[in-house]
Amino acid sequence: MAGGRKKGSPKQGGRKKGTPNKLSGVAKEVLRARLQELVAKAWDPMILAQIEQAKGIRYLVVRQTSTGKFLRVAQHAAARLNPDDEIIEVWEKDPSTQAFTGLSDRTIDKPQEPPQEVTVNLQAIGTRLDEAREAARQRNALTS
Repeated sequence: MAGGRKKGSPKQGGRKKGTPNKLSGVAKEVLRARLQELVAKAWDPMILAQIEQAKGIRYLVVRQTSTGKFLRVAQHAAARLNPDDEIIEVWEKDPSTQAFTGLSDRTIDKPQEPPQEVTVNLQAIGTRLDEAREAARQRNALTS
């Protein structure tokens, strides 16, 4: 017997439907562990950045007088700026409600949504069904 479906096999060739691909499962676990490791190392700075985002951010912007371009400058680099060539301005970014909501949801849990009440009038549904059936019978009687 050459080729074709094997006895007891749901389809021709390959693994059974629903069985995981072991190689990709192992690869995913390795990648997941690596990602968790990298996120764990950067955890504190990311949380602090979210907190700053929720409060609103202030940063230095340099406007070069020769080109008129605006450049964002790190605070430690501000000491090296030439006051004759550049104008330093402080720009503010408004507090982020989305960042605050994300932090509070993760810290004190999301607020529980109250369950919505749904009332169903089964008698009214039954009456409408009966009316629709009767209308269908009448249409069928006219077309027959």
